Amino acid sequence: MPSHFHQELEELKILVLHMAALAERAIQRSTQALFERDADLAIEVIGGDKEINLLEIEIDRQCLRLLALEQPLAKDLRVIIGCLRTAVDLERIGDEAVNIAQRAQFLNTRPPLPPNPGMEQLADTALDMFKSVIAAFVNENEQQALDVCRMDDTADELNVRVLKNLLAYMVNEVPAIERSVQTIIAARCLERAADQATNIAESVIFMIKGVNIKHHCQR
Repeated sequence: MPSHFHQELEELKILVLHMAALAERAIQRSTQALFERDADLAIEVIGGDKEINLLEIEIDRQCLRLLALEQPLAKDLRVIIGCLRTAVDLERIGDEAVNIAQRAQFLNTRPPLPPNPGMEQLADTALDMFKSVIAAFVNENEQQALDVCRMDDTADELNVRVLKNLLAYMVNEVPAIERSVQTIIAARCLERAADQATNIAESVIFMIKGVNIKHHCQR
């Protein structure tokens, strides 16, 4: 491939990393809005989703153009496909951040629920997975991507713990049912964000090794 192609490939990766930075900030700030009852942060996250969506469209456009005009092979082809897949997952992470921010908007207008340590642990786990998988993308680190896959079990377990705690609380506190349900939805959004990080890990491994491990990343 001519050198201009590889330059464009690097520019494509930079676009993906820019999108990743926005998605990371969205998840971080949406959980901060939830835990710190910050209405302004929630509004900021919701308003910022448009930029993430526009970046996905631009990455799609550049990937399709490179595929059509350059007809890449081997690893170059895998990188383009991996960037396409990653952009889809980043856009979904942005959507989950918006969903969390919307739950925060509701909950911040109601009396707070009792502390739920599992919720904050779930948020920390999802964010750690996201940061690690982006580092794996940058460094082409297969082991780091596999570690992210294994962390998904922890996120699943924490989501179940949050669910059980809130269901038990609702049994005795009927007036808190609506707030508890909104919190359960927020926890589910965090668990889905962890799933998207796992999907990105699968794409990183595909880019590096040319092996498709979708749906059995954790094995």
